[in-house]
Amino acid sequence: MTSASLPGSHFPGPIDRPRRLRTSSAMRSLVREHTLRPQDLVLPMFVREGASENTPVSSMPGVEQHTMDSLVRAATEAVERGVGGVMLFGVPEHKDPVGSGATDPDGILNLALARLRAELGDDTVIMADLCLDEFTDHGHCGVLDASGRVDNDATLLRYREMALAQAEAGAHLLGPSGMMDGQIAAIRDALDDAGHLDTALYAYTAKYASAFYGPFREAVDSSLQGDRRSYQQDPANGREALRELALDVAEGADLVMVKPGLPYLDVLRDVAEASPVPVGAYQVSGEYAMIEAASANGWVDRDRMILESLLAFRRAGASTVLTYYASEVAGWFRDGLPPHLREFL
Repeated sequence: MTSASLPGSHFPGPIDRPRRLRTSSAMRSLVREHTLRPQDLVLPMFVREGASENTPVSSMPGVEQHTMDSLVRAATEAVERGVGGVMLFGVPEHKDPVGSGATDPDGILNLALARLRAELGDDTVIMADLCLDEFTDHGHCGVLDASGRVDNDATLLRYREMALAQAEAGAHLLGPSGMMDGQIAAIRDALDDAGHLDTALYAYTAKYASAFYGPFREAVDSSLQGDRRSYQQDPANGREALRELALDVAEGADLVMVKPGLPYLDVLRDVAEASPVPVGAYQVSGEYAMIEAASANGWVDRDRMILESLLAFRRAGASTVLTYYASEVAGWFRDGLPPHLREFL
């Protein structure tokens, strides 16, 4: 029996052949829908008060709590590699119920902001985490009432003070991450009233009560007692993020964020489609730790997984990505990606 007489041999083949656009690296590059750029990436950094040497974060291999001097060196290197900005977190020596160190001009975070602004000027966007959790002895993102619950409106007063301290220290952009109702309006009002009209706000619009934050708590020496489910979003909810988006934009947010990243790509897509302002995502500590752990065991191609995960945020609609890989990835792009990674150009 010849091939011409085989049953079904008259079938002419599919009409549409999407594989034609995948036949070579050059063809794939020609039709690629999304790409990565170093300037889309923001590097989160930790600075420890009183430190004489860097302290490695064991659950996040490659990430450290910096001394003031090493912070400046690492931030300068990241900027020279082309990152879009740095987001700073402080690790204080002393904590109290109201997070006094957050508003102290001589507190570690404010001193570090001033030092970076003096060293880097406007060569990058210097961002500050605006939250009390690193500074409170109970580890919550606000002040507590008599029953031990976070007092939303009392916390807003502290956020206003913290915003002014950070703006006066030199931060270009503040990232209110506490998920208090009305936080953007309260902070915007305080900044404008004090003449900080150009200080931008990056709202943590959809911040979920996630298990993916675990390693971060080591990075900031968290004192958290209990959990944050009464103010961070429920992981089961999606529509709620759009309600938060509408509120943050109406209150004056200049950018908005979804956090964590990969577990909430559906939320990121919904927010990106609805938002009139730029949208970002935060590849959080647990996402970083999973990639590092899997690669350390030889289970994955680390570099490809890093770039593929970052590309996922871009594809879902993020214009900015906060990632602990920002400086490393920016260096890859500056120095030239190896052949097996060039598809990410």
